[in-house]
Amino acid sequence: MSRNTTTLRARTVDLRPLKRAVLALVAGFALLMAAQMARAEIDIQEVTSPGGIKAWLVEDHTIPFSALEMRFRGGTSLDAPGKRGAVHLMGGLLEEGSGELRAQDYARALEALAANFSYDADKDTVSISARFLSENSEEVVELLRQTIQEPRFDQDALDRVRAQVLVGLRSDESDPNAIAGRKFAELAFGDHPYGTNGIGTVESVSALTRQDMFAAHEAVFARDRLYVSAVGDITPEELGVMLDELLGDLPAEGSPMPGPAEVMIEGGVTVVPFATPQSVALFGQKGIDRTDPDFFAAYVLNQILGGGSFETRLMQEVRTKRGLTYGVYSYLVPRDLAATYMGSLASANEKMAEAVGVVRDQWASLVADGVTEAELQDAKTYLTGAYPLRFNGNGQIASILVAMQMDDLPTDYVLTRNEKIDAVTLEDVNRVARELLDPDGLRFVVVGEPVGLKSTD
Repeated sequence: MSRNTTTLRARTVDLRPLKRAVLALVAGFALLMAAQMARAEIDIQEVTSPGGIKAWLVEDHTIPFSALEMRFRGGTSLDAPGKRGAVHLMGGLLEEGSGELRAQDYARALEALAANFSYDADKDTVSISARFLSENSEEVVELLRQTIQEPRFDQDALDRVRAQVLVGLRSDESDPNAIAGRKFAELAFGDHPYGTNGIGTVESVSALTRQDMFAAHEAVFARDRLYVSAVGDITPEELGVMLDELLGDLPAEGSPMPGPAEVMIEGGVTVVPFATPQSVALFGQKGIDRTDPDFFAAYVLNQILGGGSFETRLMQEVRTKRGLTYGVYSYLVPRDLAATYMGSLASANEKMAEAVGVVRDQWASLVADGVTEAELQDAKTYLTGAYPLRFNGNGQIASILVAMQMDDLPTDYVLTRNEKIDAVTLEDVNRVARELLDPDGLRFVVVGEPVGLKSTD
């Protein structure tokens, strides 16, 4: 495979915009194929490159299109002390030039190849996704290799992307949801990286330098925290060569991972005054790890309490019966270094106190009285029926496969997952409700001017 950036630049002249239309057409076919794959057995192959890089692969040669997903464990939690927001900003700069290509040349090269790269950074991972046509795979991989291993971090690009991040941070200062999220994280995790915003603050991001970007890059991109999957028109042999070309020169180890985060949240109410006619509330308690044997019972329990449907306890009691909100949800958050059980709602200032009371009452009701057999069966039907809909394209399948690897799940999980849901019994759910749900430990962070609701701190 050639590593000559001049070749990449030359292709920007020869390739025509028609390829972008082809890519859109291919993506449409991919959606159809994904639906068929979700109904059939997905054949996941474990591939090891000649250089020892491991990946999961689902071959599908019906269309000349592939998706590649890479994740590096650690995410924004790898920020160096005093450099909050560095990993996030670094990720935003990866598409701003690499090798000999400055930002504008890089964008033209990517467009000409009819490929798509996307980048994301959260508390636990930095993700890179690539979607490309088979006929351009060599050029795409070379450009992606430069992206990962030879980023430029030019000062003008840094200043431009930093300005965009700062606009978002300043906007968050007047966003009730963002304010609630920051306050809850601070209460729950204190000085741990989970306790602060991974995007950083206006002050920390403003102070970041070009050298900080190289340091953040070195901290994240290493083979000891790498997970890869590919779906589409590619063989195991081709994927092995691609992995070594793309990732073989990465260092063996990155920065040390942070230690576990203690969930320090305690029950009560924290009111953050904010002038708005509608308050928002974020609530939560200690959660359950993804590896816990009771995780699936907790997952079903959450669907009954506040998962993604209108038939949940919270939606029925808070919205349907009392009209206190348009929506209220709960969700398990089993992160790498700590697990919480969260929820959210918004309500008029004069109704928020009642809404908080109803949520707490429902938490307590499940502990005291449990769920019914009808609720259990409805939750199972919803969760097992919705699962195949997640496999709605090569890219989405590749993302699921990487997440499975990071959770240390076996390759047959996509086939056995619904069986695990169906195996949850009424006794399991009610026992886990008693053990997991903690009405007295439930903390509400309310941002607004809620009538009749005060901080209990």
